[in-house]
Amino acid sequence: MLGKELIRDGVTQNIINIVFSHFHWDHIQGFPFFAPAYNPDQRIGILAMGRKGKVHDIKGIFSKQMQEEYFPIQMDTMGARFEFYAYGDKETIFGAHVKSIPQFHKYHGGSYGFRLDDEGVSLVVCTDLEHVNGIDASIVDFAKGADLLIHDGQYTTAENNGVFKGWGHSTWEQAAEVARLAHVKKLIITHHDPDHNDDFLDGLEQECQKVFPNSLFAKEGMEVLVG
Repeated sequence: MLGKELIRDGVTQNIINIVFSHFHWDHIQGFPFFAPAYNPDQRIGILAMGRKGKVHDIKGIFSKQMQEEYFPIQMDTMGARFEFYAYGDKETIFGAHVKSIPQFHKYHGGSYGFRLDDEGVSLVVCTDLEHVNGIDASIVDFAKGADLLIHDGQYTTAENNGVFKGWGHSTWEQAAEVARLAHVKKLIITHHDPDHNDDFLDGLEQECQKVFPNSLFAKEGMEVLVG
């Protein structure tokens, strides 16, 4: 839907950069349906944060899921001009200062959070992480003072302490605690469990707002002005 909206609204920019925390299927399988990827005049950057020297074939990761056994159009014939970058822990990208941090997602470094500071505004994205043995202090420090923190909150505490322990995700309570300790201005909870319907999530959002008032649960089509 994002790609269709960009085209519908006539949004043009020299390069569209897409940042990936990791490459599990639930994070990459939407890519073949990203409409601007079929525009031969469009540059698209695919960025892997914290992976410099650790991943050597980002193109292969995306093109394999589009081989002819799985998809009718292969990556090399989509049309757009793709650029692939594995960045280190601290980079300057198009003038913005970008940092990454390894997160526990089945193992330490299974995913990476990233922080973008640009023109006095800071955005932190920490999804697909599990807080093992209490809140991860390094994540709190990483998010310190951010204007917006987007944090994983897939499970309830009961779920996280039960069958889903060790699956690499967080609870909304943990997200709210990170936001409180890091003194962020706004919190958005994301990576909802597919078994949690909208009514259930609305209820959790209300509970979260009692703990951290300036918080929301991510919703389809949501737009947020950071600053």
